[in-house]
Amino acid sequence: MNELQLNASSTVRGVPVKKGAAYHRRKIFWCYVFVLPQILMFLAFTLYPIVMSYVYSFYRWNGVGELQHFVGFANFLETIKDTYFWNAFKNNFIFMGVMVAVQVPLALIIALILNASWLKGSAFYRAIYFLPVVTTTAVVGIVMRFIFGAYKGLVNEILISLGLLDKPIDWLGSTDTALLIILLVGVWKTFGMKMIYWLAGLQSLPKDIFEAAKVDGANVFQTFRMITVPLLLPVGSVILLLSAVNALHVFDLVKSMTEGGPAFSTDMVDVYIYRYAFGGGGEARVGFASAAGIWYGIAVLIISMGLGLLVKLTGGKSKSH
Repeated sequence: MNELQLNASSTVRGVPVKKGAAYHRRKIFWCYVFVLPQILMFLAFTLYPIVMSYVYSFYRWNGVGELQHFVGFANFLETIKDTYFWNAFKNNFIFMGVMVAVQVPLALIIALILNASWLKGSAFYRAIYFLPVVTTTAVVGIVMRFIFGAYKGLVNEILISLGLLDKPIDWLGSTDTALLIILLVGVWKTFGMKMIYWLAGLQSLPKDIFEAAKVDGANVFQTFRMITVPLLLPVGSVILLLSAVNALHVFDLVKSMTEGGPAFSTDMVDVYIYRYAFGGGGEARVGFASAAGIWYGIAVLIISMGLGLLVKLTGGKSKSH
């Protein structure tokens, strides 16, 4: 019996039963039937909007009616000349830099502690750290507006009661503190996901290597520097890639907390695009917003490719060792 016959047969109570080509055609047909809704949703809500955003970027269009005013690359050139676009661009990369520089190493430290065999109740602590991740970002933003509010905000009330402040501070209404608060909330909100990534990496490491190092007399810091770090390097590069790319999209958090203000000090490219696409404070400019989105998409693509190359190189070095 050849391989095709083996694949086309089964047993019923130990008796072989052959299944013909019609059975396999029906099986393939139903596979496509179940996959079809996902394919249609991808075409309608992902691929079509992406393609049309490129089309809209060449027109002056407010989102209503037919496309009539073809402007070529005018929207792209105007975007490049707009200082507010570069301000939002800068804020996005500040946010990404802080998320990577603060979250990634801090999450590794917490993951090492939670992965320690001597820690009791580690599952409870993991759940506490991960809880903000599963909380809706928009809800978090609204709650944080009350917590950091100038009038009877929880933070101001605590600081005043401790004698650290004489009068309330409008944390989200000042250009000096608004972005800082966004960064703090962003670190807290997504910290648990980076911690889970590190925990998964730590728990995948072979335990016999660590036992051998302990027998050889290596202390905790030597084990971490000489064994844990080299073995975690491929996982760490992937975490770095995911952290950087995810940090470049913070629309929901900024929109719900500050809407890009005050004085555009917390403006991000996502919020910038939304403002022009839906006419925040003026007429909608879908074509201009599409051009800004394409520029930003190119920047994210370049960053992702660079970090992806880093992941590949890191993985290659790990295999060579």
